[in-house]
Parts: sequence; structure tokens; C-alpha cells
Amino acid sequence: MSPATPPPPAPVPGSAAGSVPGPVPGSSLSAARRSRELAETVGGPVVDVLVVGLGATGAGAALDAAARGLTVAAVDAHDLAFGTSRFSSKLIHGGLRYLASAQLDVAHESAVERGVLMERTAPHLVRAQPFVLPLTPLVSRGQSALAWAGFRAGDGLRLAARTARATLPAPRRLSAVETRHLAPALRTHGLRGGLLSWDGRLTDDARLVTAIARTAAAHGARILTRVRALRLTASGARIRDELTGEEGEIRARVVINASGVWAGDLVDGIRIRPSRGTHLVLRSDRLGPLPAGLHVPVPGETNRFVLVLPQGDGRVYVGLTDEPVEGDIPDVPDVPETDIGFLLDVLGSVLDAPVQRTDVVGAFAGLRPLLDTRSAGSGEAARTSDISRRHAVLTSSEGVITVVGGKLTTYRRMAEDAVDAAVATRRVTAGPSPTAALPLVGAASPGTLGSLRAPRRLVQRYGTEAPAVQALAARDPRSAEPVLPGHPVTGAELLWAVRHEGALDEADLLDRRTRIGLVPADRAAALDAVHDVLGEVSAQMGER
Repeated sequence: MSPATPPPPAPVPGSAAGSVPGPVPGSSLSAARRSRELAETVGGPVVDVLVVGLGATGAGAALDAAARGLTVAAVDAHDLAFGTSRFSSKLIHGGLRYLASAQLDVAHESAVERGVLMERTAPHLVRAQPFVLPLTPLVSRGQSALAWAGFRAGDGLRLAARTARATLPAPRRLSAVETRHLAPALRTHGLRGGLLSWDGRLTDDARLVTAIARTAAAHGARILTRVRALRLTASGARIRDELTGEEGEIRARVVINASGVWAGDLVDGIRIRPSRGTHLVLRSDRLGPLPAGLHVPVPGETNRFVLVLPQGDGRVYVGLTDEPVEGDIPDVPDVPETDIGFLLDVLGSVLDAPVQRTDVVGAFAGLRPLLDTRSAGSGEAARTSDISRRHAVLTSSEGVITVVGGKLTTYRRMAEDAVDAAVATRRVTAGPSPTAALPLVGAASPGTLGSLRAPRRLVQRYGTEAPAVQALAARDPRSAEPVLPGHPVTGAELLWAVRHEGALDEADLLDRRTRIGLVPADRAAALDAVHDVLGEVSAQMGER
């Protein structure tokens, strides 16, 4: 028995099948476009909205404002999805964990936004993911009953959010034989069955951010990476081009600070309490076939699980932790051995053959930008896992709008609320947000996506643009080859990323447009191929 594949979700607008479209008009991001638009923006006419930060929320705010007809510039000191947005569990959660802590509004909002992504705005990037919770001797009958009640409540959230049953199947109980079929690596001794549930999962979180940013660009937003905001005011920002070192001013009627865990560095009075979420990367063959992901209960906890999520690219992610981070915020967090040990211990509690430290081929950590609500002098608050995931939109005394908190699933709602706050200042005028019904670049109806002449893997990453990526490979057989053995990314995908997705250097290609860099050994092996692509594109630009 294998988990039922859910029928396709409700249709969304998309390109007609049968043609081989190029990139969505106006959506291509490139080094040349960046240079041109940066020159036009710095010291240029006042824009309606300046967004600082190009993670999911910042890119979402740029899209929301541009889709309302406002002029928009959006900057980031690094790259698209450089920070927290590329280090998630790649899940689009329905809000179940928030029910357990009685955050009913957060749970409902999460379920609604999950449905928006799966059925309207990004069905090519978000699909249903089955999970098995194995009922081992470490899971008591009472815990099993509580988990089952939670999954049923989660299905109630789906219904309340008006997400179709066809999009997310119902949870159900599994026999021990069915459980082992879905997760052969599980220990058989004492296994009395399992609980099957469903949630949304992304092909990749950084690809979602790229799609949001490119959709914003198609609506006229200027997406400017490698541009650091040095100082913010209500009327703009002092910025520095990180490629040239040149400084200048961008003038704006409204400024939205969406810089995540670094938000407090730009606006006084914003206190962030970061929480570190660590994931391990394993080779898929270490755990064998995994038709479903796993929910592994953390011993001694009633509502906390370690997730095992097969990626379909020869890798499996295992996560995640929830640990407070004190002190300065690094650009890229280190992964401590304590986190790795914790995840291996929990995973080993259900496996027939425990995973060893030497089996961990990579690890990554992201910092959740949780709003610190502790009052001065109050001492330690609850642990970060207990801090609310509600987002907040705050306006400083100078008039800068900051959006903090929240989570990847609700990025669109966070962006909408931030732009609503901008409109409320009366410095810009715009109607309501249209983004709940606005498909991202590559989105289309399931029928259209299914009829595209391109490999399924490309369709799940590029949607309606997959045939254009495939056409690049057809024109040059070398581009059709994987950039390293055992990994599916091809040279054509690297070319596409440089020409249309704003990738400027090796790190952009390896760490964000693809996720090759999550395994250091793979990263090193792919560097030559990446250098060749960058050199080829540079030579072509020089000939023009």
C-alpha cells in the first residue's frame, strides 16, 4: 500500500499548453537589469515604496505594493532568500501546532494561506506531502490518541480554510504492515501501527522567494540585490552598492523594513529574539525508500516532533531544533554539534539501524525572527518554542514600517498587512491587495502543468517555464548533463538562473537557485561547472 496521490487542486490561470513559452514577460532578473535599475533608482525620482529585505516577506511586500499599482524598489544586502527563507523545513504548514497552544487565529491564518499557495498562487511549487507518525513503544496510547485528535483537528482547519479535500487527503490510521511499507527503515519491534497525515510542502523555499521576486518584477518592481541599507528614515534610505562600494540615496514615500532577524539593526526599538532551527542532510540511500515523510515524536514532549522529509534529489532532511540565540546575528548561522546530536538521538529512537554522525553529509540552520515581547527587567521569558508565531507590523516614531515574526507559510498575509500599513499612512494611495488570487511566475492549472513537454522534476521547479529551461538543454547537449554525478541539477538550470533569476555569482547558483551547496562535498565538486556557466554568460554579454 502507498499513500493515495491527491487529485489535482482547483484550476488557476496559466499559459496554454502546446507552446514553448519563454520567461514570463518582464520577470527576468539579470546583472544587466540590476545595474540599469539601480542607476535609475539611486538619486532618482521618489518611489512610492522602498522595501528592505528580499526574503519571502520582503519579496512579498514588493509584489503586493507593485500589484496595487505603486512604484516599488526592493533592496537586499545579499541575494534573494539569503537569510531565514532558505533554511526552512520546506513545509507549508496548516497550523496544527498552533491549535495545541490555543493560538486559533494563527492556526486559521496558516491554513488559509496554505490553501492559497496550493490552489491558486503556486501549485507548481507546493504540493501535498504525506507523513507517517510511527506508533512505537515510546508513544503511549494516550499520546497516540492525542496525536490522532490533533490530525483530525488539522483536517478541520483545512475545511474551515475552504481547501478542497482533493488538495489535501484525510488523515487515517495505518496498520504496522502499512507503516513499514511507507517507512522501511523503522524498527519493527513493538511497532503497532502509524498515523498518516498530510500537509503542504515546497519543492524548495528559495525557489518560492525567487518566484515571488520575479512576479514583483513583472509588475514593475525594481529588485536590487547586493544593495545594503545603511540607514533608514521615513523618506528613504542611505544605501551602498556592495559590488562597487558606491553609496547613494533612495527616496521613498514609505519605507518597509522586512529584514527579518536583522530588523532591529535598522530601526530602534525593535527587539528580536532569534530561534535557531537546525536540519541535517542525509543521502537518501541511508534510510532507503521513503514514500512518505516521518513525524518522529521527541521523547518526553507531548507536541514536538522531528521531521524526516525526502527531497527527491538523492537527499533527506531531518529537523528541526528550536533553540534561542543570543548575541550578534551572523549572516549564516553555524550548526552546533549539540543540535546534530539531538536530532540523531531522536531519529535513532525509531530506526532499525541508527544513523551515525558520519552519515550526516550536510547541515543547515535558520534563525526565526521572533518578536521579543519581554518587558525590560523581566528576565527570561518562555523558551523560544513557546513564543507566539504571530507576526506584527510596527511603525517607528520616525515612520518606518517594520514587519516581524510570522513564518514562511504566511508570508503573503504579512506582506499584505505591511502594505496596508503603508497605505494607512496616507503617504501613498492604493486599493486592497490582489495577491490572494495572483499566480506567481510559473503557476498554472494542474491540467496545463501536466501537459507541459518537460520532465516532471522541472515542472515542479519552474512550472510553465519548464519547457523553456528544457529548450536550453536541447540547444546545447552539454547543458543537458547534470553538473555533478548523483544530483539532478543540469547546466541548463544554471544558465536559466543567471539569465532570468538574478543569480550573480557561484554562491547564488549553488546555495539558493539550486541547493547543491547544502552538501559541502557536492558544492566543491560542482564549482568548475558553475565557473564555466558564469564565464560563458560573461563572454556572451561582452560580445553584445
